[in-house]
Amino acid sequence: MIYNPLDKFYKSTTGAIKRGTTVTFRVKGNFDSVLFVCNKDFSNEEMRLPMQNMGDYFELSHTFCESGLFWYKFDLLNGKYVGLNDKFCGEITYNPSNFQLSVYNEDYTVPQWFKGGIIYQIFPDRFNSSGENIGKTERFIHANKNDAPIFLPDEKGVVQNNDFFGGDLKGIEQKLDYLSELGVTIIYLNPIFKSYSNHRYDTGDYMQIDSLLGDENDLKSLINSADKKGIKIILDGVFNHTGDDSLYFNKYGRYDSVGAYQSENSPYIEWFNFKNYPNKYESWWGIKTLPATNKSENSGFIEYITGKDGVIEKYSSLGIGGWRLDVVDELPAHFVEKIRSAAKRKNKDAIIIGEVWEDASNKIAYDVRRKYFIGKELDSVMNYPLKKAILSFVKNGEVETLSYTIKEQIDHYPSFVLNSLMNLLATHDTFRLLTAVSDVDYASMTKSQMANVKLDQNQYNLAKTKAKVASILSYTLCGVPSVYYGDEIGMQGAKDPLNRTYFTWDNIDEDLLSFYKKLGKIRCEYSVFSDGNFEEIYKSKGVYVFKRFNDDAELLIAVNLSTSDIQLSFDGYLTDLLTEKSYNKRINLQPNSFCVLVNIN
Repeated sequence: MIYNPLDKFYKSTTGAIKRGTTVTFRVKGNFDSVLFVCNKDFSNEEMRLPMQNMGDYFELSHTFCESGLFWYKFDLLNGKYVGLNDKFCGEITYNPSNFQLSVYNEDYTVPQWFKGGIIYQIFPDRFNSSGENIGKTERFIHANKNDAPIFLPDEKGVVQNNDFFGGDLKGIEQKLDYLSELGVTIIYLNPIFKSYSNHRYDTGDYMQIDSLLGDENDLKSLINSADKKGIKIILDGVFNHTGDDSLYFNKYGRYDSVGAYQSENSPYIEWFNFKNYPNKYESWWGIKTLPATNKSENSGFIEYITGKDGVIEKYSSLGIGGWRLDVVDELPAHFVEKIRSAAKRKNKDAIIIGEVWEDASNKIAYDVRRKYFIGKELDSVMNYPLKKAILSFVKNGEVETLSYTIKEQIDHYPSFVLNSLMNLLATHDTFRLLTAVSDVDYASMTKSQMANVKLDQNQYNLAKTKAKVASILSYTLCGVPSVYYGDEIGMQGAKDPLNRTYFTWDNIDEDLLSFYKKLGKIRCEYSVFSDGNFEEIYKSKGVYVFKRFNDDAELLIAVNLSTSDIQLSFDGYLTDLLTEKSYNKRINLQPNSFCVLVNIN
């Protein structure tokens, strides 16, 4: 049997569909009859519809009137299931597997401005310091910006994460021209609210900017200045937990409030879940400094975040572009819906991005199937599956996983979500890009050993080539590329906090920086990266060739990390946008090389 959900002959609408859409399914094969078998997720009601024999193929058209997640397959006359191991190769064999079909609400859209852009992620303490806020704090500030962050545990065996480098909001504003030259359209800031730690995921007060970063006026100034350059600011929403050293919990009595830890009569007592008051309470992954918040439907905490004049409204009113939601799979659906609703009340074009490490279109979290993209929760997610596939390809030449991941995402997501996925290659939670793609084996190293690793020149050059290939894929495949601050200049760093060093403004790989600027320019000039189609042309170990195209342009992207030359043939003249060289009818792509070709006619 032959069926391919990405071929419009076999499935008339590619990917997820809008509720009320009629889809035509076709399969080819020499059979007497075929049944189309479909059921809604977790439903025992199975729909079994006969497909019409059209001679060369079998056909069925069906209108999906309910939103949700559906699973379908094909039954033959003899009753055996027909599925496949690689659902996108076309040929399918006897195998009890199902195809996925997501049906979203007809009013579901995502902000148009986000597609085709470039995200730049900044760890606020480590990007750039104006120097104006350092004198306002008693916290430990590194005198030497080239220091490594403190990564060893103290005498109690705890890594405190309480050393700072003085990066601030004014410092980011001072570097907006630099970011504009990279083509950046979105700045994603790790948490900026008042906190004890340098990472600030232990929120102390949602309503205050951490004084070491500046104040509310500094945030307004950054938002306004960035907006003039076509750049939106996205904040990190950490609503699954607070810090124990916070206005709300106040375990150490450092806030002028009666925290939940201090008294059962605290106005915040119901915001947390105590098992044995006061020392036993629910916390994130058992980390006692991060007490988990009460996210029941009528929680006062949810109202504080999403209600009138709440946290979401406050910062939306300042003009931010949206939110990235930390550990969104630990937030119940009703909470995520309220966050989205609160953000869109103030700004209908606010973007809501979730932190999900798996395929978010069918994610199950805590035994609940999540409905992120049916229409009431998220606009995008951090695209960790693609990150994993890209890094495996550039490190090991593993092309099958890359090919499958790309096609699976096209099949599973609404097209407008697909074009809005956050295509990251590194974050504050992972190794830096150069480090991740290097040939150094970090698996058995201690943090102290990791801290002393610096790639030699040969290792660096090889890693840089792989990093460039990874970035080309991130920038040109479906989605929005995300650059972790410093990756574009060749910074290195393994496990956190070694991946959170201060930006090395005095040590920039100009060749790598120039490469990122070219990628940014290409994305800016061609609309295929906003809403264009994708077509895989060729794949083999270490080699991947594909097209992005729409009515305005057609781009051919090819990367070769194999040990042999590859020949690309085409009609007429094409220009490589990375080198500005033109080629007539063919190009020879040597090992460890790449191109982004466009027709110059």
